[in-house]
Amino acid sequence: MKSIWHYGLAWALSFAMLGSAHAETLLVAAAASLTNAFKDLASSYEQAHPGTQVLTTFGASDVVLRQILEGAPADLFASADQAAMDQAQAAGVIEAGTRRDFARNTLVLIVPADAPATIRTAQDLRRPEIQRIALGNPRSVPVGRYTLAALQQAGLADLLESRQILGQNVRQVLSYVERGEVDAGFVFATDAAMAADRVRIVQTLDTPTPVVYPVALVARPSLSGAAADFLDYLLSEPGQAILARYHFSRP
Repeated sequence: MKSIWHYGLAWALSFAMLGSAHAETLLVAAAASLTNAFKDLASSYEQAHPGTQVLTTFGASDVVLRQILEGAPADLFASADQAAMDQAQAAGVIEAGTRRDFARNTLVLIVPADAPATIRTAQDLRRPEIQRIALGNPRSVPVGRYTLAALQQAGLADLLESRQILGQNVRQVLSYVERGEVDAGFVFATDAAMAADRVRIVQTLDTPTPVVYPVALVARPSLSGAAADFLDYLLSEPGQAILARYHFSRP
């Protein structure tokens, strides 16, 4: 199993070369927040299906979708929000009737682990000394859309006017906080759990829309025969157990 981070043609060529020696290759394109869980899921699936190789690529859901729209090969698309999957469905790039919700997450406010306890809730971000707040770009990153909606609901959206530091995916936002480059940031709880020794969760936020992850088969002539089976595996007891290990809950 390998994780590919290239774009466009490079992505396609990498998939082709890496999969050439296997009887069947399954290409999975997924949201950045699924990185650790999907690497484990892919490895587990390969062990149970000798001869099948699962290749994974991760990024902001909108970016991954754009790559698929531009012709990058994928058999399965897993998004961190419904908006990105809605775009995929509207564009006709997913197989009708295969869309399923498979995992749930939460949005959290985090600070560097060694930060003083001056931020306990999102309301504390109004303090004048808080100058750098990281979040995903709402235009292309699901965690950013959830963050903006949550802050709007709490009457705190004005905080972003001059203090926001935009990340291109949720892992970049996490990295900003880990390195102490920002005062605070908004990520998914599963990402914060991956860096529990470097960041501290100070609040779990209510989001107007639940953080639910959809998945669907990509509509393409050379769709892997294993794609539907892997989708079923995500929803199976073993698949859900692996997702739970990375702090995802059932949809």
